[in-house]
Amino acid sequence: MSEPITLNVGGKLYTTSLSTLTSFPDSMLGAMFSGKIPTKKDSQGNCFIDRDGKIFRYILNFLRTSHLDLPEDFQEMGLLRREVDFYQIQPLIEALQEKEVELSKAEKNAMLNITLDQKTQTVHFTVREAPQIYSLSSSNMEVFSAHIFSTSCLFLKLLGSKLYYCFNGNLSSISSYLQDANHLTLDWVASVDGLPEEEYTRQNLKRLWVVPDNKQINSFQVFVEEVLKIAMSDGFCIDSAHPHTSDFMNNKIIRLIRYK
Repeated sequence: MSEPITLNVGGKLYTTSLSTLTSFPDSMLGAMFSGKIPTKKDSQGNCFIDRDGKIFRYILNFLRTSHLDLPEDFQEMGLLRREVDFYQIQPLIEALQEKEVELSKAEKNAMLNITLDQKTQTVHFTVREAPQIYSLSSSNMEVFSAHIFSTSCLFLKLLGSKLYYCFNGNLSSISSYLQDANHLTLDWVASVDGLPEEEYTRQNLKRLWVVPDNKQINSFQVFVEEVLKIAMSDGFCIDSAHPHTSDFMNNKIIRLIRYK
């Protein structure tokens, strides 16, 4: 065993050996600790890597054991995939791909249930007509909510990669609004004619977009159509028992199922 080395990865400290860090010479860590790539130091003299500190434990354990061991309730596959791509440890990349296939097979049969609600709300706002001249205006606004449950947590992550909130001039994935691995609640509004952009932010009004199509969702019909596209691409089909297919687009409760 070589002398211990302490790493500061995103503020979290790890102690390991040089032989462990260089066990895959063609990886990013192999290049860093063989002198091919310069390393940075923190204020304590520890080697500093500006990456996710929590996820690094799985990277380091793989270097030690050549096995990718994840807890049963692990919920950060997307983050782990990005970190694995950064470190470029080829056997770990392959192990992660195998793990994702394994998880996908474990979710062969799945159910997706969506409960929809819509209401009309009056929004009041000021309009600047000229310098230092403002007028009070109001307009009706459509407010939507969708409560989504799926036995497939991977599907909700897929949905999170397609649907984004627009708020304060930025797009953010709905994934950050997951209540848990299987539940997601969405609340958004349709665009209001004449409502200044800054009023959406001031009144905490989020709009919903489909990415990368850059398509705004201003009605339940569009929402259902887009969710259907995403769900059917992932193997789901309409549950013929609920609702009846002829009433599907008008129903407030939608259920899809997947058998593989």
